[in-house]
Amino acid sequence: MESAEARELTFRFAYRRSPDQDAALPARHPVVIVGAGPVGLSLAIDLAQRGVRVVLLDDAERIGEGSRAICFAKRTLEIFDRLGVGEELVDKGVTWQRGRVFHGDRELYGFDLLPETGHRMPAFINIQQYYVEAALVARAGELADLIDLRWANRVTDVVQAGEGATLTVETPEGPYRLAADWVAACDGSRSPIRAMMGLDFAGEVFDDRFLIADVKMTADFPTERWFWFQPPFHAGQSALLHKQPDDIWRIDLQLGRDADVEVEKRPENVIPRIRRMLGHDDFVLEWVSIYTFQCRRLARFIHGRVIFAGDSAHQVSPFGARGANSGVQDAENLAWKLTLVLAGEAGPGLLATYDLERGAAADENILNSTRATDFIAPASPGERRLRDAALALAATAPFARRLVNSGRLSVPSTYDTPLSTPDADGWAGTAKLGTPVPDVPLVRADG
Repeated sequence: MESAEARELTFRFAYRRSPDQDAALPARHPVVIVGAGPVGLSLAIDLAQRGVRVVLLDDAERIGEGSRAICFAKRTLEIFDRLGVGEELVDKGVTWQRGRVFHGDRELYGFDLLPETGHRMPAFINIQQYYVEAALVARAGELADLIDLRWANRVTDVVQAGEGATLTVETPEGPYRLAADWVAACDGSRSPIRAMMGLDFAGEVFDDRFLIADVKMTADFPTERWFWFQPPFHAGQSALLHKQPDDIWRIDLQLGRDADVEVEKRPENVIPRIRRMLGHDDFVLEWVSIYTFQCRRLARFIHGRVIFAGDSAHQVSPFGARGANSGVQDAENLAWKLTLVLAGEAGPGLLATYDLERGAAADENILNSTRATDFIAPASPGERRLRDAALALAATAPFARRLVNSGRLSVPSTYDTPLSTPDADGWAGTAKLGTPVPDVPLVRADG
């Protein structure tokens, strides 16, 4: 079990000087990835496993603090498994597939995300993002002959010309330049690359503020997702409880639109809220943050020789765990296509399907996230009355439970794409065009 102090040491990485900094002209690389979070690391590893050399830049010298993204879905775990870290993360994470939804102090319903047996990966694991990033960094280290991971390298400018782009990079020892055939911007929701290129999102920005806290405690709650509408311990708002490894529990509390961020983050204000929720004070507050969120995206993910993936391309609310999961699936979709283009085995039309397929996935995630957010945080008195009526009806009428939306959880998108040929035979089984191949039990010939 790691303390915050131990993690601080374990997850810190030293800046090192690159030979590119001494080159008379910008050194050229096939791919430069900006941002060493889950998306950038996944893309770098996937490309390296396909034989592509990658430079991966990150402006920090450490893995980020706090749990941040914690819910990683079955499809993402399957991708991680192919990248060499799946089993490690499943072993470390808290596996779950069931959840409960409450209104006040009454349980409305429960759900099971993976009722059938025979799956290699669980429906979800909860694991702190810093553990995911640490596993991916270690795997990148195993591929160091193909992945050049440079910490404390901050991109300050990007200029496209011809069949490539040139980046200016600031380091503790001063700036240098490097060139790339392709740049992958995986630099997060505040993407400096996006800002440098003058690009912006289209979509909806929500005003409600939510508090997220990691608390350390020993508890015998089931390993499930618990979501409350208007709980007695947090009147008129919503709350969420999830278990993480190391006896850490994630608590989300809706604060409303007028909450003062600096005031609400103070421990003397956070701890009483958590005490009311848990009914005791036998816990330690490890980390706290307050956030608002957006459901927005770039109109296009490919701009010349710069490709956007993850939060730099699209953003969703946290309800449904669609952010990091979608970003890792962006990386998987992009890696094999970019590999073929670099090898001269495919043209730009193949990369265009990344924009098409992952753009459609972003639209699907934004739609589901917006619907969940509108239900959890109604924007008008009329919407709130409709929401409350649905909650009241769901207590006694099972059909109404379909109206209750605490976040439709992440599932893989179905691609309607030119890469799929028509299904002349009209297959009606579980394996459909544009979907991941499902897990199926196999019986050996010898029984």
